[in-house]
Amino acid sequence: MNKFFIALVLAILGNAALADVAEDVVRVRSAWEKIKYRAPEKEQEAAYEQLAKEAASIKEKNPKDAPAAIWHGIIESSYAGAKGGLGALGLAKNAKKSFEDALAIDPKALDGSAYTSLGSLYYQVPGWPIGFGDDKLALEFLNKGLAQNPNGIDPNYFYADYLFRKGDLDGAEKAAKKALAAPPREARPLADEGRRKEINELLAKIAKKRK
Repeated sequence: MNKFFIALVLAILGNAALADVAEDVVRVRSAWEKIKYRAPEKEQEAAYEQLAKEAASIKEKNPKDAPAAIWHGIIESSYAGAKGGLGALGLAKNAKKSFEDALAIDPKALDGSAYTSLGSLYYQVPGWPIGFGDDKLALEFLNKGLAQNPNGIDPNYFYADYLFRKGDLDGAEKAAKKALAAPPREARPLADEGRRKEINELLAKIAKKRK
């Protein structure tokens, strides 16, 4: 077997493996969207628990794939949010590790989603001595996410939510409106619909605070 043929076979096998990973990531992403935006709240914790196991398996089998790590982190952080309480901190730490792994592999993957997701974790998790929350780091990572995807719906939404929690109503409103104006994402209508609902809820909170 000549060297050219061997190289060609390896390239084909490599591309097939990448396609399989991408399909796996899309599958868990779609499942996450259905749980987050369609499942009753009382059913979400158990659904996230099962999905987190699948996402962890995909990440473990593909340790050099940044999107696999990002989606494991997103699902783990959603599971933590649904679980709540001190029991959620371990899940949040798992999510943090996955986002850090993704950044080490490819910080630009999925338009810098690992930066935005890590930033959202830092401002939502309690700070010391309970958790690892850190507003300064949150802002740093949120800004890095915006630098990668300045017009994206998610980075602008989380930035708006952070500013709202910090009491910057004008900045939060501006960022929320920019998120609302974000272009639709191909093949993700459910996620866009759900996120826009969250943005409108945030804008309503901002308006209420001003009264």
